[in-house]
Amino acid sequence: MNARPIATKKKVVTFGEVMLRLTAPNFRRFSQTNEFIATYGGSEANVAVSLANFGIPTEFVTRLPDNAMAQACVDTLRANGLGTEGIVYGGKRMGLYFLESGAAFRNSNVVYDREGSSFATLRPGMIDWEKIFADAGWFHWSGIAASLSQEGADACMEALQIADRMGLTISCDLNFRKKLWNYGKSASEVMLPLVQYSDVIFGAEPEYKEVFGISPVGFKAVNTSYSLDLPGFEAFGKKVSELVPRCRKVFLELRNTITSNHNLLAAILYADGALKHTGIYDIVHEVDRVGAGDAFVGGMIYGLLTYPDDDQKTLEYALAASTLKNTVYGDFNQVTVEEVESLMQGNMSGRVAR
Repeated sequence: MNARPIATKKKVVTFGEVMLRLTAPNFRRFSQTNEFIATYGGSEANVAVSLANFGIPTEFVTRLPDNAMAQACVDTLRANGLGTEGIVYGGKRMGLYFLESGAAFRNSNVVYDREGSSFATLRPGMIDWEKIFADAGWFHWSGIAASLSQEGADACMEALQIADRMGLTISCDLNFRKKLWNYGKSASEVMLPLVQYSDVIFGAEPEYKEVFGISPVGFKAVNTSYSLDLPGFEAFGKKVSELVPRCRKVFLELRNTITSNHNLLAAILYADGALKHTGIYDIVHEVDRVGAGDAFVGGMIYGLLTYPDDDQKTLEYALAASTLKNTVYGDFNQVTVEEVESLMQGNMSGRVAR
C-alpha cells in the first residue's frame, strides 16, 4: 500500500469498546471495599475525548445494548463533546472493568468483565462505515478492538478497507492486552494484516515486540539526565517502516516505572528516515495512569492535524498531554490546549491559577 498525505479534513472517527469502569476507592484492595466509583472509559473513547477537549470534531463508533446504563454512558460521551451518531445498538450488556489502583510498590490491577458484551459480539456489516466516514478525514482504531474475537478483528478489517478506499488517514494504537487475547490466535497473527493499512502507528516498546517481534531498545531513566539510545531507536523505527511500508510515522512512548506513583516518560518519532525525540518528564506523584497512552494518541493526532509541518512540536505536544493525564483521575484526559502548551513551555510550578 502506498503512503498518502496526512488528512486535511479535521473530523476524526474512533472505533472501539467503551466500558463501565468500577474503581475501588482510596487505593483499597478489592477485598477491602464494599463500594466502587463508577465512571466510563475505553481506549478509543478516551482518544476521542482528548480530541474534543482540544477542539477537534470527533465521532465515536461502538456497539452498546439498548438499556438505561448504555444511555447513561452515551450521555456522558455527548457531555464530553463526542459525536455519537455512529453508535449502533444490540446485544445484551456493556463491558465492565474493575480497577484496583496501585500505590508505592504495589501494582495496579485490572479485572475485565467484557466477554459476550455488545461490542464483543459485533460482526461485519453491522456498521454503516461509508455514512460515518463521509465527512471525516481520519480513522483511529486499536488492537483492543481486534483482541476480543475473530469477528471483531474482521469488523476492524471491514472498517479499514472502507476507510482506505475513501481516502482517510488511518492511525493504529497497537494496544496489546495479554488478558484479552483468548480466542486461539496470537496478536501478531491477527494484527500484522490489519496494521498494513496504517499511516501512523503508536505503541510502547513491549507492544511492538508482541506485534512485530522487534526487541525493545530499553528506557531505564531514573532522572531527567538519562541519555536515550538514539541509534537503537532509529534502527527500531526503520524496522517498523520496513514491515509496514505504508506507515509514514512511527511513535513510541517510553515509560520507566520506579514505583506505582513515580514514573519517567519520554517519546520517540521515526518519520521520513529520521528520528526525533523529547526530553524526559519525571512524574513523582502520579494520580491515575490509566488512559495515559490514549492521551498521547489524542495529542499526537491533534498535533499532526494542527502542526502538519512540525513533527517535533507534535511529538512534544503528545508527550505533554500524556504527562498531564497522569495527574487526572479517570480514563478521560480532561485538559485543555492551553494547559498542554503551558507544560511544553516549561511551566511546572504547580501554582494556583488565580
